[in-house]
Amino acid sequence: MTDSSTDSSDPRLPAAQRPRVRAGIPRFATLRTITALILREMSTSYGRSPGGYAWAILEPAAGIALLTALFSVGFRSPPLGVSFAMFYATGMLPFTLFTDITAKLGQAMNYSRQLLAYPRVTFLDAILARFGLNLMTQLLVSYVVIGTILLVFETRVVMDGAVIARAYGLAALLALGVGVFNCFMMLRFPLYQRFWSILMRPLFLLSCVFFLFDTIPEPYNNYLWYNPLVHLVGMMRHGFYPNYDAPYVSEAYVAGFGLVALVLGLMLLRRDHKNALEM
Repeated sequence: MTDSSTDSSDPRLPAAQRPRVRAGIPRFATLRTITALILREMSTSYGRSPGGYAWAILEPAAGIALLTALFSVGFRSPPLGVSFAMFYATGMLPFTLFTDITAKLGQAMNYSRQLLAYPRVTFLDAILARFGLNLMTQLLVSYVVIGTILLVFETRVVMDGAVIARAYGLAALLALGVGVFNCFMMLRFPLYQRFWSILMRPLFLLSCVFFLFDTIPEPYNNYLWYNPLVHLVGMMRHGFYPNYDAPYVSEAYVAGFGLVALVLGLMLLRRDHKNALEM
C-alpha cells in the first residue's frame, strides 16, 4: 500500500508549491547591533583625531588643573579637605559626565540617520550605543583623574565606595533621561540645540562645582535645590569626605527627574521619530 500524500518539502515539486522558508532573526540581534554601533562610534569619534581617547581624559583634567591653580592662589585651603584638586574633581567629574552624555545623546538620531534606514537598526539601538560608549569613557576619565590626584597630591580623603557608586549611577540615569529627551527636541526642533548650549554655560556656575551648597544664603539656596546636579555633586563629595553630611541631597528627586525625562523622551521618539527624520 502506498501513501498518496505528497511531501510539500519534496525538491521535485515546482518552486511555487514549495513552502517558503522564513529567515529567522539571528540570536542576540539587538546586542550585535548595539555592539556594531559602538565600534562605529569609537572609530569615528576617537579614531580619526590625533590623541583619540587621550583628549577625553585631558579635557576634564585640564579644567581641574586650571581651577586648582586659580583658587589656590586666592585661598589658603579648599572648602573641604586639604586638596583643591580633589575638591574640584568631585564637583567637575559628575558635571562633565552629565553634560557630555546629554550632548552626545542629543545628536544620536542625526548621527545615525542613515543607519536607521535599515529595518534591524532602531532608534533605541542608536541611543543605547552612544550612551554605553560615552558612559564607559566618562567612568574611565574619572578613574584616571581621581587615581592621578591620589598619587600626586596629599588628599586625606576616605572614600565610601557605595556612596560614590550610587552617585555615578544616578548621574548616569539623569544623563540618560535628559539626553533622550534632548534627542527628540533636537531632532524635532533644530533651534533647541542652540538653546541647550546656552543653558549649559550658567549651569556650570549653578551646580556647586567650585563651592558648597551650604554656603548659599536663603532664599537662593531654595531655588538652587531644584537643580538635580547640585544633589549629584553633594552626594559625590559626601562619598569622599565622610565629615560632609550633605543633608540637602535627595536621591529620590534625582532618580525621579531622570525617569520622568526618560519616559517622556522615549514616548515622543517612538511616536514621532520617523516623521522627524524625514524633515
